[in-house]
Amino acid sequence: MREIVHLQVGQCGNQIGSKFWETISDEHGISPDGMYIGNNDLQLERIEVYYEEANAYRYVPRAVLVDLEPGTMDSIRQSPYGNLFRPDSFVFGQSGAGNNWAKGHYTEGAELVDSVLDVVRKEAETCDCLQGFQLAHSLGGGSGSGMGTLLVSKIREEYPDRIINSFSVFPSPKVSDTVVEPYNAVLSIHQLVENTDGTFCIDNEALYDICFRTLKLSSPTYGDLNHLVSLTMSGVTTCFRFPGQLNADLRKLAVNMVPFPRLHFFMPGFAPLTAKGSRQYRMESVSELTAQMFDAKNMMTACDPRHGRYLTCAAIFRGLVSMKEVDQQMMNVQSKNSSYFVEWIPNNVKVAVCDIPPRGLKMSATFIGNSTAIQEIFKRVSEQFTAMFRRKAFLHWYTGEGMDEMEFTEAESNLNDLISEYQQYQEATADEYADGEQEFNDEEDLQE
Repeated sequence: MREIVHLQVGQCGNQIGSKFWETISDEHGISPDGMYIGNNDLQLERIEVYYEEANAYRYVPRAVLVDLEPGTMDSIRQSPYGNLFRPDSFVFGQSGAGNNWAKGHYTEGAELVDSVLDVVRKEAETCDCLQGFQLAHSLGGGSGSGMGTLLVSKIREEYPDRIINSFSVFPSPKVSDTVVEPYNAVLSIHQLVENTDGTFCIDNEALYDICFRTLKLSSPTYGDLNHLVSLTMSGVTTCFRFPGQLNADLRKLAVNMVPFPRLHFFMPGFAPLTAKGSRQYRMESVSELTAQMFDAKNMMTACDPRHGRYLTCAAIFRGLVSMKEVDQQMMNVQSKNSSYFVEWIPNNVKVAVCDIPPRGLKMSATFIGNSTAIQEIFKRVSEQFTAMFRRKAFLHWYTGEGMDEMEFTEAESNLNDLISEYQQYQEATADEYADGEQEFNDEEDLQE
């Protein structure tokens, strides 16, 4: 079996993480106390990827729950699914990170990180063949961003040949909890660029827009946002959890999706998203799902894919759909919108089909896009960062924990490099590539 160890760090990470476990437990027929109550053999066929079988049909999530304060953990323990997790999997400090990346990464987080790694090691040792790790966290706070990235770099040291994916919630001014979010986010992105193999960028702003515009919720709660995130996470991981054809493990997904090592930030999307009242007026068909899936309004990241070009993308269809129809629809999208796909990566849209639909739907589709338009998010964060950093506002909180101003400058320039790399490949054309080769050969001739 190819196991995945799941980590959730900080308040946001733990909330979306627990929602994810609720959703996939439901799909695999696992009751809140870990017993199997399903009715389909496919539910158990690859259950080992996320769950470990304890005694007599009791399944325990392969999860590590981390936070620097006990509050979030207590509320998970008291939730209906609190008994699902092994008690040793909860690792928490007492002091909190106070929305300060430096506390999560250097002071408070560093004190706790060894005990977290012990739990991770135990989880990894019970695996037959560990394929990698996935982390749920946010980039705006202190624990998820500071300690989350610290964990990623430590895991990267200890398991250099395993894949690490992260589900990272990006901060947005519309849903801003803290003033220093841009600092925390830029310092985190600096780490994610180097240490993860794939990062699914989930953006509060986009989730809010979906709740307002599409689902017609007048005042969305965090519960509504987390529900959207869990739909996406369960869709993205479908291929690992059920017998599927394509992207059936983390490494295959990474190989198909990441053309250059630094450009591994994905835009997830989900269809069908319809308001409760209008569901019965919608036809659920492959063409409808395909149209919705590529629609900018369905992206979980607040940037418009029409402002950039797709380097690669993957679509995961769930439910009883005909493979032929899926391929046809995907070909249509590509041929009609060829200018939005880079021409120097032929066949850059991959499709997977899984027979088991999510709860309550006949069919659904999940989208993962690697688009150069993602630079819009990075620009947004970078501008806010620069505005504060120019005046050195709030810096003393970070330098007081032992950080150096140089680190901020480095993180800023790394982010700006990332933005210009995306821009460079957005403008790159097949002819340019050929010209580049030609110039290179001419130079060689001259040297000879």
